[in-house]
Amino acid sequence: MRLSKLTGMFCVDEATAEAIRRVFHEDGELSAIVELRRHFPLITDIARGRECVRAIAGWRPLPSSTKPESDVVTLKPRRRPKP
Repeated sequence: MRLSKLTGMFCVDEATAEAIRRVFHEDGELSAIVELRRHFPLITDIARGRECVRAIAGWRPLPSSTKPESDVVTLKPRRRPKP
């Protein structure tokens, strides 16, 4: 992947994403862009902010794990062979 693509990425924690989604659904897209820029002040382009807000507003939480904890196997350290 080219470096120029990586420089445009950023991470959004769940609390920030929830705040942006809430503003998007209650007050609209422009208010959500303002909220996004409040958390990420280096996003200055309105068009880029709109893309980000629409993507974040469309996110859904990941489903919880369906595997019961009894399926988890605890690994034990290997014994070193004696020389």
